[in-house]
Amino acid sequence: MQTRKLGNSGLEISALGLGCMGMSFGYGPAHDKNEMISLLRSAYEKGITFFDKAECYGPFLNEELLGEALAPFRDKAVIATKFGFLEGDSKKGLDSRPEWIRKSIEGSLKRLNTDVIDLYYQHRVDPNVPMEDVAGTIKDLIQEGKVKHFGLSEAGVESIRRAHAVQPVTALQSEYSLWWRTPEEEIFPVLEELGIGFVPFSPLGRGFLTAKIDENTQFDSTDFRNTLPRFTPEARKVNQTLVDLLSRIAAEKGATNAQIALAWILAQKPWIAPIPGTTKLHRLEENLGALDLVLSASDLSEINDAASKITIEGSRYPEHLQKIAGK
Repeated sequence: MQTRKLGNSGLEISALGLGCMGMSFGYGPAHDKNEMISLLRSAYEKGITFFDKAECYGPFLNEELLGEALAPFRDKAVIATKFGFLEGDSKKGLDSRPEWIRKSIEGSLKRLNTDVIDLYYQHRVDPNVPMEDVAGTIKDLIQEGKVKHFGLSEAGVESIRRAHAVQPVTALQSEYSLWWRTPEEEIFPVLEELGIGFVPFSPLGRGFLTAKIDENTQFDSTDFRNTLPRFTPEARKVNQTLVDLLSRIAAEKGATNAQIALAWILAQKPWIAPIPGTTKLHRLEENLGALDLVLSASDLSEINDAASKITIEGSRYPEHLQKIAGK
């Protein structure tokens, strides 16, 4: 397995991580626990050492699942989880008060069956709590041996700088893919300057870039994609143009759309480690195939040139959720 280091932190992880949210939350009903434990252990056996979750996925179910699945090789796995919602429930709003962070870490440690969290992210920036207070609390937790590395998720430039000035930030986790490239504009230069790694979530466009979803796809009633403007049937029809581009290049390379999309991300910066999620072993194996796919400079130029001519339809979040992303 290829490995990468997140910025200047020295934290070394598998070049491809595993996003675990969909096993318990977000994309329909939670999946069978034993099947997911088997999948997680297979991922480790195939070389994945970086597992991403959050207390609000469930809530709490995802951490409990990971705690049991990773127990046999806990010392060799890098566990990332997140805090930042009131009582650990994303439906209840943000809460990054120091006292809640301390309650959150104790709950996460217990559910994950571990003494220390390798990478602890603030899930979203809380406008009601100074970033210095958040970073200071994590600094204390690091000194107490409960956390190894500090991360931010969907934070903007100002928040990154303010946090990093108090406690060095190891990684920023934000959405990034061929259909959401905004982080390249302002975020990437700051990460490079400060020596912070980048962990893209939804590197396959929440499944859309795999060519397995079209305008006629029906999602489960509890699937949160039903609420996203980018996933209306009308938007999916328009956005199929990008999928068609990936399909053409994949055919030329003898690869799949997912492998092209992931290989493209991996080729952008050496300090990027995407975390595609899946609940299926064959998709996990397909994603890992991206590590063996090398895109040349001319391949990347062709993809970038073609993609730049495509306008993506629909916002990535509904308006009320956009307010807590990227601050």
